Amino acid sequence: MDDLPGFKDTVEAEYDLWISKWTSVEPSSRPSTSTDALISCDKTLYPNLYQLLKILAILPVSTASAERSFSTLRRLKTYLRNSTSENRLVGLALLNIHRNICTTDDMVLDKFANSGRARRLKLVI
Repeated sequence: MDDLPGFKDTVEAEYDLWISKWTSVEPSSRPSTSTDALISCDKTLYPNLYQLLKILAILPVSTASAERSFSTLRRLKTYLRNSTSENRLVGLALLNIHRNICTTDDMVLDKFANSGRARRLKLVI
């Protein structure tokens, strides 16, 4: 916060003024990127907001999620290269990439039961 010449209340007041300025403008004429917002920001009227927009404009953009998907697929292919079919490889890749999606045992059992295939399983009790 040392980079900003004002305090929290001043930043909030500048932000409120900035919002009220752009609500009266047609949406197609509003800045759509941080660089556009920085160019249209008056440095003397909004000094704190100008600094924040400048910081936002130089922040790097991350592509970690896409890279993580590719590295996961590469690991899977290396490990399972000769022992799986394409369909199974795609399924395993999707399971690994989207591991945060929760599925319950009941959902899996219902899907298995409703698959329509006749199954002959020997169950040991």
